[in-house]
Amino acid sequence: MTDMMVQAYRHDAHKFNGESHENAREEFAGVAVNAEVPEGADGDAAALSRPLGWNKETVPTHDTHYRLSLLTGESAYDSREFSRQMTQSSVESLLRIEDAEAAHEAWLTSNVAAGFNESVYHPYTSLKYHTLLVGALLDNYREGNAFDDLRLILDSPGTIVPHRTVYTSDRFSFRIDADPDGQQSARLGSRPWRSWSSTWNRLTFHPLDTDGNRFDMVLDANLRRIWSWSTALQYIEDFENWEYAQ
Repeated sequence: MTDMMVQAYRHDAHKFNGESHENAREEFAGVAVNAEVPEGADGDAAALSRPLGWNKETVPTHDTHYRLSLLTGESAYDSREFSRQMTQSSVESLLRIEDAEAAHEAWLTSNVAAGFNESVYHPYTSLKYHTLLVGALLDNYREGNAFDDLRLILDSPGTIVPHRTVYTSDRFSFRIDADPDGQQSARLGSRPWRSWSSTWNRLTFHPLDTDGNRFDMVLDANLRRIWSWSTALQYIEDFENWEYAQ
């Protein structure tokens, strides 16, 4: 039987092909995919990033499963960098991972998953970070932590807590957990909804240098305006990569 956590990292494989869940194939690259995630973790993670039950195009000129970058306003999928064959191979490698912790780490560093959105109706959302949010919520729920127990916790650079870490870089990491273990944190709230901005504002310490670094000042200002969790986490990644390239 496939590990519950491995199933969580494979549950939205159909979105790589732009298929609906109802019409999605049950296998991808020879592995079982698109299984329902237990404990309601998928629905809760979706609620963190987009309004449920509202299927209306928000960007009429962009109707594909490729993510639209909030940073550049352009498609995050660059056909010059990723050919269709390369993309297929990268997706297959990602979904074939059998070890749950290895799958989690692969999603944290995946470039190809970052190129797809969670919903074509909400093209700025990120399939990569939606999947990591699903994994974090499911791992907490199966250990008895309720949503209103959970916190966004700031960890040191490069820290990876299996399944709980939802973002990591050489500057800081974020995880979702009930026990902050002495780290700076903020409560997620009483129920799952698009609350990134308010959670970011509640953090007891911010990892950005907003006193002298103009890039961090811009990043912080925009993170105070973004409500979608997967969009915000992807925006941090995109912004940090863009800043490093300047």
